[in-house]
Amino acid sequence: MLIPVACLWKNGAFIPATSYQLKRCQEHFEDGKRYALIEHQERSINSHNHYFAALHDAWQNLPEDIGVDFPTVEHLRKRALISTGYYDQRSVVCADNEEARRVAAFIRPMDEFALVAVNGPAVVVRTPKSQTYRAMDRKTFSESKEKVLGWVWDLVGVDPDTGNREAGQAA
Repeated sequence: MLIPVACLWKNGAFIPATSYQLKRCQEHFEDGKRYALIEHQERSINSHNHYFAALHDAWQNLPEDIGVDFPTVEHLRKRALISTGYYDQRSVVCADNEEARRVAAFIRPMDEFALVAVNGPAVVVRTPKSQTYRAMDRKTFSESKEKVLGWVWDLVGVDPDTGNREAGQAA
């Protein structure tokens, strides 16, 4: 399990940033053992909040014929993630097409956000990647945010620059 520890680079060494962080190090790490450090860059809370405000605005402005496919803003976001390439994919090859249809029918109710497709004797399941702070770094989040918002604004029929600029301002 990854144990993030806030440290300071001081006098040529990493030092736990607080006494709490020092205690965590003492509990989780073995003295004298070598550990690899990976820089963690925090995402901007403003960017995060803008993203969800823009998604909400786009969802509220979906055309009626499209809106029925997205009962919540979360359905829209997760479909957009899959549609823009931010998904995990698993495949199951079955004995024949009929078995594949049965397996797909069994899998579909397990995750309301997954896309489950039958391709001959194979079942392909795509699930959206998590955008939590822990699961997606700043760079990947920024890239996914841009692609997802472009995709949803396209559904609404609004220029992405305009939609993103005006997001969260209506009230």
